[in-house]
Amino acid sequence: MRLSTKSRYGLRALFDIAYNCGSTPTQIQDISRRQQISPRYLEQIFQNLKRAGILKSKRGPQGGYALARDPGEITVLEILNATEQDVLLVECAGTTPKKRKRKTECPFEGQCVTQSVWEEASTLLNTLFKGITLQTLCQRGHDMGMKKEQDPRVMYYI
Repeated sequence: MRLSTKSRYGLRALFDIAYNCGSTPTQIQDISRRQQISPRYLEQIFQNLKRAGILKSKRGPQGGYALARDPGEITVLEILNATEQDVLLVECAGTTPKKRKRKTECPFEGQCVTQSVWEEASTLLNTLFKGITLQTLCQRGHDMGMKKEQDPRVMYYI
């Protein structure tokens, strides 16, 4: 299985939002700068994440993107399903997340012992991805000593 940049960047961007901003909307330029991802590409990725109900957006000067739910409720598997068309190790092992038919029929369908290996491996991977949430990643970032960036729009007066 090889994940596309949409999945990898999407996960990094959502981690960035969860870790640095919480429920406060953040602007795409800030995420782009911190994660070194093109803002235009992030906009494309964020459209899929909004459709999946993972992200929400707010217009205006205090607007930006924020998580639609608590970071503890958003799993890596959910993010991958929102950004990838198919999350399969091989095409012949199982169906896509949307329960469509396989792209191509395997000529060894029902006669291939390795097909069950790929299906088991896919199940294990999906279980792993389902068990990791954005909150888990935030805790790992904290344990690694990652610094949080303050929102530049926040002003303190004494």
